[in-house]
This record gives sequence, C-alpha cells and structure tokens, in this order.
Amino acid sequence: MSIEFIDLKTQYRALESEIRSRIDTVLAHGQYIMGPEVRELEERLADYVGVKHCIATSSGTDSLLIALMALGIGHGDEVITTPFSFIATAEVIALLGARPVFVDIDPRTYNLDPAGIEAAITAKTRAILPVSLYGQCADYDRINAIAEKHGLPVIEDGAQSFGATYKGRRSCGLTTIGATSFFPSKPLGCYGDGGALFCADDELAKAMREIRVHGQDRRYHHPRIGINGRMDTIQAAILLAKLDAFPEELAARQHIARRYAELLREVVEVPGIEPHNRSAYAQFTIAVADREQVGERLRAQGIPTAVHYPLPLHMQPAFAAGQPPESYPVAEQAARRVLSLPMHPYLDEQALLAVCRALGAAV
Repeated sequence: MSIEFIDLKTQYRALESEIRSRIDTVLAHGQYIMGPEVRELEERLADYVGVKHCIATSSGTDSLLIALMALGIGHGDEVITTPFSFIATAEVIALLGARPVFVDIDPRTYNLDPAGIEAAITAKTRAILPVSLYGQCADYDRINAIAEKHGLPVIEDGAQSFGATYKGRRSCGLTTIGATSFFPSKPLGCYGDGGALFCADDELAKAMREIRVHGQDRRYHHPRIGINGRMDTIQAAILLAKLDAFPEELAARQHIARRYAELLREVVEVPGIEPHNRSAYAQFTIAVADREQVGERLRAQGIPTAVHYPLPLHMQPAFAAGQPPESYPVAEQAARRVLSLPMHPYLDEQALLAVCRALGAAV
C-alpha cells in the first residue's frame, strides 16, 4: 500500500472538472494578475470568515508582511510572537527592522501561552502575533484582552488554521488582522503560492490593499511604500473551484483526526484540542520519545512523516547570532518530540489503520 503524507493528486481527480473549467475561463479572458476571480474569491472568503474585508495576496508570508506594514511596524519596534512556528512568522518582523520577542508555548496545544505575554510587553512593543498552529486557534479571548489593556493590535497567523473555529467564530476573523496561506499543502490550498488578509477596519483594509500593489492608490500614484503582493488569477480560480468542497473536506479531516485519536491515545501523546475549538488539522501531530527512531521505523513500513518544527525560532542561526542566549523550555521540548502523521481529506480507513498499526509497532 502506498500512503501519501498529503494527497493532492486524489483531490485533483475528485475536483478536476471544476478546476479545469475555472482555469479555462481565466485563459479565455487573459487577466492573469488580479483578474475578476480574485475579486470573487475575496468576496466569498470574507463571507466565509464573517468579516467585512478580505485582501487576497501572493503568499502567506506576504500577508504577514503587509499586515505589519499596515500597522506601521518598523525599525526598533518589538512584536511578541511564538518561538514554535515556521520561520516566516518571525522573519517578516525582522525584515521590517523590528525585533521578534518570543513567549513560550502552551504544552498541550503548542500555541502561544497567554500567561507569558504581559511580562514580555515593553515600551517598544507594537503588536502581538500569535500562530494558530497545526490548525487549532490560540486562546484569542485572553490574548485580545491583554492586547486591549495595553493598546496593542493582534495579528493572527492563521496559515495552518483556515476553516478552524474558536468559540464558534472562524479563524482569521478573531483579531485586528487575520492572515492565512493557500500554499498547496494547507487545508485550503492553491497550486502555487497564495494568501489572504482579513479585517473589519476600513482604513486598515485600504492600507493593506495599497501596500499589496506597490503602495498604489491609483495607477502610477503611490502614497506609501508597498510590495508586489498581488494574487495570480489562476490561483484564485483554483481556490474558487476548491471552496465548494472545502466544508466536506474539513469534516473529513476532523473524522480522520478523531479516528487517529481513538486508536493512538494509549500509544502516543495525541493533539490536545480545547473543547471550544474545532481544528482544521493542517497536520495531525503527535509527540513521542525517540522520534528519529520511530520515524525511521515508520518510513521502513512505507509511512511518510514530517517534523513541524525541529528547531525553535530563537535557536535558528538567523535569530540567535549576536543575541544573548534565550531559553523557552516548552518549545524546545516540543521541537524534540513532535512528529506529524499523514493527514488529508482522502486518507481512507485502510490507510489510517496501517499508519496506526505501524506506529504501535514502532513505539
């Protein structure tokens, strides 16, 4: 049996006619950058998330960068974030000359621990940037309350959590600005890079739309510095074709996660999901001792795995160089133990059982 870690080929076969039809429409009208499908996608995504504004972008990373730029984050500022994420979360802060200030994570959810935020706030703090890791939203009521007390905006890095809910509200509609990614492996993914921003504030939305197009408010008139953060129309067309199937795919992810948890909770540490959360399960990430050995044994049985993430951000050379040593013990322990199993909406029961049997033998 061949088991895919993320099976985009089966998804394409299921949605091929819709995807081809959408792409053919773009090829016929020829508006390949920011064409009508981009505007249609923005309207549908804003409605889905439940916010006034959606701004489609060229990637999840550019979404975060645009959000920070719209908030005026710059040289000498500080942004509080998590040390346990993909590097883009902190990279965009550093690109603007600001400094990421890390706060350790909750050992159960791997998300930013709100209990550590206030101690990290200084006169230089300009924003809080939590990540909704592995598809589960962070504790945004607590984070937003702290932010409001100190007059700080909150940006949700929802690159892995589009479609998730927190107390009945959708990811990306929970904070000052929500940002997500449509990288192909995400719960809702295109066939290249893509992303989106979400907010309720008219002025912030205007700023982000201008920054996305080189700071332009009308053709060849640039009131601010921006970037080339525009979405390709073909990527928007692919996302529109996938959007109709997205609720069903999310339900499938959650069913698969429940089955994994039922079969594995006595074998390994399974994801801790808060009762008020519904995860999008971008990954199904367990924690094990002797991860390298377990991973090798699974690969020998044809079971692919991945590690998200093996080195916390404060230990990455790009951030550690020239800085006093810092320690975030929960993040460091997680980085030594986490292991992601195959997870996608088309993982059938036979494959799931094979993964669980192999993992049981491996540990």
